[in-house]
Amino acid sequence: MSLRLATFNVENLMNRFDFSGFRNQLNQDRTLALFEIKSEAEYRALEQARAIAHSDDTRQLTALAIAATRADIICMQEVDNIEALKAFEYGYLFKMVGQGYRQKYTTSGNDSRGIDVALMMRDETAHGQPIEFVRMTSHAHLTYGELGLHTPELAALGQEPHERIFRRDCLEIDLKIGGKPLTLYLVHFKSMGGAPRNGMDGRHATMPIRFAEARAVRHIIEQRFGRDRATDKRWAICGDMNDYRQRVVIEGDGPSDYRFEVRDEAVSCLDALLHDGFCENVVERRPEMDRWTLYHTRGPQERHLCQLDYILLSRSLAEENAGAVPDIIRNGQPYRTPFPVGQEVSHFPRVGWDRPKASDHCPVAVTLDIV
Repeated sequence: MSLRLATFNVENLMNRFDFSGFRNQLNQDRTLALFEIKSEAEYRALEQARAIAHSDDTRQLTALAIAATRADIICMQEVDNIEALKAFEYGYLFKMVGQGYRQKYTTSGNDSRGIDVALMMRDETAHGQPIEFVRMTSHAHLTYGELGLHTPELAALGQEPHERIFRRDCLEIDLKIGGKPLTLYLVHFKSMGGAPRNGMDGRHATMPIRFAEARAVRHIIEQRFGRDRATDKRWAICGDMNDYRQRVVIEGDGPSDYRFEVRDEAVSCLDALLHDGFCENVVERRPEMDRWTLYHTRGPQERHLCQLDYILLSRSLAEENAGAVPDIIRNGQPYRTPFPVGQEVSHFPRVGWDRPKASDHCPVAVTLDIV
């Protein structure tokens, strides 16, 4: 009995307009920045028109990327609410793949923009095994103090013991696949940010928050299954962890001159979950140069490919699926993304240089035997 599991940051799947760009230029789309807009009413009308026109192309590409995963269950990040998810699935994905994802689950987390983690799944696997929802548990309320995770590094960032750990949630979803239990933990960790702080770049400055999130996920799993038995249970952690253990640094002046070099990172929040075999990042079964799910750039001086999107399998589930190698769907990447030699793909129709695109992230999908 096999199951196709995927994760994907679909980027701002929203059913509302964001007008904050009228007063905050950092939130203003670059298209509107080209024009002189004299009033908030005019800005709102233009932003509505822009968002609607832009969203149709984007969501067609998002749906193509999801369809390409062939997933029975897909864990998603940056979903506004259940209404937005239903509208997207019916209006785009169902019309594309025919047999839709009838079961959809999400709940409000801690994100100030209102974008949350979510799950869509079919009624049965491609092989006809029923997929049964058992229960959903949010852990968005947990604080640093409750789990004993407050540190001096967090205090230096202005984080108090009473504050919530997860920037979105750790959504625990219990399922049965053909009658066999499987627990999924859906996460979306703190972003790395862009501005340096205390002499550190954005990634290292925000690292203590992601470490706390990773430790909290591990605590939740060990409390659920028992510290000595957790690795023997059937579970997976899926989502955008906004951190990496390696990156592929890009140098050179253009496509014909690009040079790609793999560099290991000295520290990563993933270490809190992976260092002692608690679980396995199965994407690391792919060649080092071919593990990336996102292209990051701040100009020619800062360009790299890295893995931000993860399916982490419990030790037992990973051992039962020792031969499973995940797929990474990169056809929705914009043309500006540099591909190492031999990794080139056929882009989805209408992908642009920078946009439209399916997402800056690539879906990750893996076929698992549930025994």
